[in-house]
Amino acid sequence: MSRLKELYKKEIIPAMMKRFSYRNVMEVPRLEKIVVNIGLGEALQNPRALDAASRDLATITGQKPVITRAKKSIAAFRLRAGNPIGVKVTLRGERMYSFLDRLMNIALPRQRDFRGVPRTSFDGRGNYTLGLQEQLVFVEIDYDSIDKIRGMEVTIVTTAKTDEEARYLLELFGMPFARA
Repeated sequence: MSRLKELYKKEIIPAMMKRFSYRNVMEVPRLEKIVVNIGLGEALQNPRALDAASRDLATITGQKPVITRAKKSIAAFRLRAGNPIGVKVTLRGERMYSFLDRLMNIALPRQRDFRGVPRTSFDGRGNYTLGLQEQLVFVEIDYDSIDKIRGMEVTIVTTAKTDEEARYLLELFGMPFARA
């Protein structure tokens, strides 16, 4: 069992029950999934960019990415519905906890001038989205093997009903939030 899962069971559940006075252990918010997404507008001109981003994402997460396709056609961007425009991975269970551990303790502190992640990136339903400017913050990525620096979006989906509950849950997990 991963370190974060043990932390959740032994320390986070009692702390959350005390702070929000839940009557039942099943009411305590938990991590549901983590979605890692790389948007590739350049994939329209350069089809190989999709393969490179897919390879990077597979290396980082340990799971094969799914190609995301455009839902609508947008003439201004020369985009047709069905064109491949990105790759994403949905992590659950053991891989999710392992990825979150690596993200918080290894990848985020490696960013230049890192002072913490923003506290305001919650969506109102207890989910947190974090943008990373480059894939190089992950130690799994070899600098010489990448073709281009790409950003990515990491969305942490929780079962929390409010942002306050989700923020406290992530703080207990050790998310390095910026000072208010």
